[in-house]
Amino acid sequence: MKTKLFIVLAVIVLALLVSACGPATVSKESVRTLNVSGSGQANLAPDIAYIYVGVHTENAAAAEAVAANTTQTQTVIKAIKDFGIDEKDIRTTNFSIYPQDKYDPQTGTPTGQKTYVVDNTVYVTVHKLDQLGDLLDTVVKAGANTVNSVQFDVADKANALKQARADAVKDAEAQAKSLAEAAGLTLGEIQSIGFVDNQPIFDGKGGGGAMAADAAAAVPIQPGQLTFTVNVNISYAIK
Repeated sequence: MKTKLFIVLAVIVLALLVSACGPATVSKESVRTLNVSGSGQANLAPDIAYIYVGVHTENAAAAEAVAANTTQTQTVIKAIKDFGIDEKDIRTTNFSIYPQDKYDPQTGTPTGQKTYVVDNTVYVTVHKLDQLGDLLDTVVKAGANTVNSVQFDVADKANALKQARADAVKDAEAQAKSLAEAAGLTLGEIQSIGFVDNQPIFDGKGGGGAMAADAAAAVPIQPGQLTFTVNVNISYAIK
């Protein structure tokens, strides 16, 4: 009798232990969300410019092509420094030499001859935009025969971007409230938020692309306006 009672008690204890160690199930109501996007903008006048100034030479002899390019590039860099550009704002970004096949202009077939092409490009930061046109004239007269990608920027735009982000959040919140009200819902707390600062859209008539030497005299430069756009994506809980 004692043995049977011991077995029954052991079974009960085992059942309680299994029940205690088993996975607990907690019912949690899924959160319904409303996803919206908002945007904010900052319109600023540029106060800095970046230009690529280069020297392109060609010669049937590689050594002569390099020598001519080196001499011409040194003259251009000296002219940039003499103009008043600080040495830290002048940086070589490319030096290349490569052979190029010559083609018969009438038949379009290779002649078997080669021309060696040398390119040397420096990246120049310009802090005084009212002098940019004169600088372009100067470098072309000094021997630069390629001027590429005149780009404008704003040196200090942190506060403007901060305000644009705040405006983007307000825009998203206004849309969320409007949609929730239209649907008869109540807007809850923010569940997630993300943002992207987009590249500025150039809004002016300034230069871009390549500029040949004979087209650079009296260069007119109009910086215009830069538009910085911030987009946010916000997810709200709804009830």
